[in-house]
Amino acid sequence: MRTAIPGSTRDGGMTIRRVLFICSRNQLRSPTAEQVFSAWPGIEVASAGLDPKCKEPVTPELLSWADVIFVMERHHRNKLLKQFRANIKNQKIVVLGITDDYDYMDAGLVRLFERLVPPHLGIQLKQGQDPDAGS
Repeated sequence: MRTAIPGSTRDGGMTIRRVLFICSRNQLRSPTAEQVFSAWPGIEVASAGLDPKCKEPVTPELLSWADVIFVMERHHRNKLLKQFRANIKNQKIVVLGITDDYDYMDAGLVRLFERLVPPHLGIQLKQGQDPDAGS
């Protein structure tokens, strides 16, 4: 699922943060993150994988679209920089430290994303607040 709209930066006067989630094959972790944050206010999301055979591989266009790039593990950041250094400009790259031990939409994985990602986006939810409800 792709919820990103390339080139969109404003929504009713609110600046939209474009967020890219990257893992190895774009099958479990990064698509889960994309699904979790797809309805959050103020962000557009996309996901991709570093394996060239994956369904949604990382491309220079996706990298230039993104404001913030989240990778699951340190080796993803290293591979990303090795393969695409020329396409990464001022984007913030965040290593989440999430190993490949989860299924798609695993409840533990969802909780990790909800705890680890928002602080890097300047989003703080109150305990129990529904992200779809806005601030």
